[in-house]
Amino acid sequence: MLLLEYPKCSTCQKAKKWLDAHQITYTDRHIAEDNPSYDELKEWYGKSGLPLKKFFNTSGLVYKEMQLKDKIPAMDEEDQLKLLASNGMLVKRPLVVDGGMVLVGFREGEWEEKIKAR
Repeated sequence: MLLLEYPKCSTCQKAKKWLDAHQITYTDRHIAEDNPSYDELKEWYGKSGLPLKKFFNTSGLVYKEMQLKDKIPAMDEEDQLKLLASNGMLVKRPLVVDGGMVLVGFREGEWEEKIKAR
């Protein structure tokens, strides 16, 4: 299991505590220092079943500074993926990838259901 996170993010800290409490082994990856590539994002997006918008950290400073709220609806999927791959701080976190399972953000109920079921 791969956990992409930003160490200063309180939600990421909660997610790591949850994984540790449930004795779930994972590989930790700093999302800003080792940003997901275009190919990784494209694969994860395909597996997730989520709209691409869910992969954006809409509450982040970079997202707001770039005024992406108004720009993303006009962008095609390819350009959105390239944009996400350009800066890890644009990617919603934590992001968990385990085989075919992709979870974006930390919602304890969803993690309980999907991670423990694997």
